Amino acid sequence: MYERSSVAELAESLRSELVRYSVGGKLPSSRALVERFRVSPVTVSRALAQLAAEGLVVTRPGAGVFRARARTETPASGDTSWQEVALSAEGAGEVIPRSVDATGVLSSLAAPPDGVIELNSGYLHPSLQPERAMAAALARAGRRPGAWGRPPVEGLPELRDWFAREIGGAVAASDVLVTAGGQSALNTAVRALAPPGAPILVESPTYPGLLAIARASGCRPVPVPVDAEGVRPELLAAAFEATGARVLVCQPLFQNPTGAVLAPGRRAEVLRIARAAGAFVIEDDYARALAHEDAGPLPVTLAAEDADGVVVHVRSLTKATSPSLRVGALAARGPVVDRLRAIQVVDSFFVPRPLQEAALELVGAPAWPRHLRAVSAELRHRREVLAGALRRELPGLALPHLPSGGYQLWVRAAEGSDEAALVAAALRAGVAVAPGRPYFCAEPPGAYVRLSFAGVSGPGELVEAVRRLKTALPGAVGRDA
Repeated sequence: MYERSSVAELAESLRSELVRYSVGGKLPSSRALVERFRVSPVTVSRALAQLAAEGLVVTRPGAGVFRARARTETPASGDTSWQEVALSAEGAGEVIPRSVDATGVLSSLAAPPDGVIELNSGYLHPSLQPERAMAAALARAGRRPGAWGRPPVEGLPELRDWFAREIGGAVAASDVLVTAGGQSALNTAVRALAPPGAPILVESPTYPGLLAIARASGCRPVPVPVDAEGVRPELLAAAFEATGARVLVCQPLFQNPTGAVLAPGRRAEVLRIARAAGAFVIEDDYARALAHEDAGPLPVTLAAEDADGVVVHVRSLTKATSPSLRVGALAARGPVVDRLRAIQVVDSFFVPRPLQEAALELVGAPAWPRHLRAVSAELRHRREVLAGALRRELPGLALPHLPSGGYQLWVRAAEGSDEAALVAAALRAGVAVAPGRPYFCAEPPGAYVRLSFAGVSGPGELVEAVRRLKTALPGAVGRDA
């Protein structure tokens, strides 16, 4: 059972029992609750904290937990209708509503109900995270001299140097800015390179978080199709010429969601086309640490092959560790570094020093390479289990590409399928999948879903998920099933 499920269940049990106690009455001790409900002390602590947040109990250090006095007054709801005008923009004599659409991002961040198998997650399951190594790193980091002081706004020099070595080529520590994860780095890069109203070339399909950043920044994402070998150079050149864009955002390695790797013959061509257009290439290298055991030697980063400052490189430790270890990097060369630094400082000042110190401790420990090898082997195994189960049980779903890195399969439904109905049917059967529509900034060519194999507890859960999908999606089974 997931920890959050245990906490919710215990909180509900305690909530229903509060009527037994008078106001100010003392609840059983934490030790008694641990023994009675057979849960961990952490679960008890979190359940009681939840009740305290709801105003149902009060905690008195050294004395215990007591039932709180019921709230008798309901705050007036007020009138918030005025916000509709304040949140709109005047344009051409009319009021134009402004909005930020984060539905594509939320679909992979929202926790599904209890009992639902998460094939929509964008992060490693806790069983794959280096929790002990991270805890040890954080403890060591907290004891470092000056660990709780203010870090340099660009990041700790040692961490910048580590990122520079990982990126490779002529990238130096002075070219690197430490960021609060990959999403923050992408946001800073887009805002630095593209003014509001400008077109931005993006792969199609692509990461919904990027599309949300572009639209929230007032930019216009323009799709450039991707095939099994990455973004298509001839269409990229045409898109630059037609739009006058000065930015391309791409994922050359294990592209999200397709898993494609930019072919060797296309890498130099993409850089040449961008350079000729006077444009930047934002390289989102999000999955380099998620290469599967059978991936073979990985290509170097585009930044390592760029001598002219065309590439702005983005990477993060988050995907290979934990959603909460939000430490990433931006790397660039030339005058653009000053603009990137200025925007980051305005947005967030700096990444908290204890988190940077913990990241340094983690990547410098002997457990780090062991963790990466274990994740590499497990992701390969899970990919094979999920792909095999889909081909065996749901042959009506097309799997055009089997990736050698990343954490997802990009699956196409039969012609004429209703994607929304498919996603809803899967959820009713107890499986959460990510709909494909948010990955396209223009009309999608068909119905797709993204299935993640990283966020489940193990291969057995993948097999069970496909079994549930088979009962929910009879049209995907195929004629011979």
